[in-house]
Amino acid sequence: MAQQSSAKEVDPEYVSKVIVFLKEVGASSSIPDDCCTNDSYSNILGRHIKVHKIQRGRLICHLSVKPAILNFFGGIHGGAIAAFLERMAIACARTVVAEDKEIFLGELGISYLSAAPRNAELIMEASVVRSGRNVTVVAVEFKFNDTGKLVCASHATFYNTPIAKL
Repeated sequence: MAQQSSAKEVDPEYVSKVIVFLKEVGASSSIPDDCCTNDSYSNILGRHIKVHKIQRGRLICHLSVKPAILNFFGGIHGGAIAAFLERMAIACARTVVAEDKEIFLGELGISYLSAAPRNAELIMEASVVRSGRNVTVVAVEFKFNDTGKLVCASHATFYNTPIAKL
């Protein structure tokens, strides 16, 4: 017969430190109403990005690094970068893929190269590397607006599928 054991009591000092940490990172804050919609993702991202230029196979946007997308250390959060990269890549791919085809993301590779601090201004450039009948590959780079230093480099592979006609 297996012997039953109970967990040790958690140190109250440790519990209070965890609670303070969660409050500092905003885990105790309520979710804003505009983030409780069907596409709240767009609302959160849209506040930080401005489209500069759209061309066939190319997209350039500006990004302001504000507190909502910072990590605990004061730099832009890697998840926010990935979200912006995905949206940029989709928008760029859509400039070359026919409307009668659906696209879905098959791969997103990201190289994080430098931290972008609060209030940094970034330029995001996306360009189609290759677009064929079934596959579209997009490269995306984030750079500091003032120095041109690379923050991250990415590539996204999309699979193009015709929409079924029923």
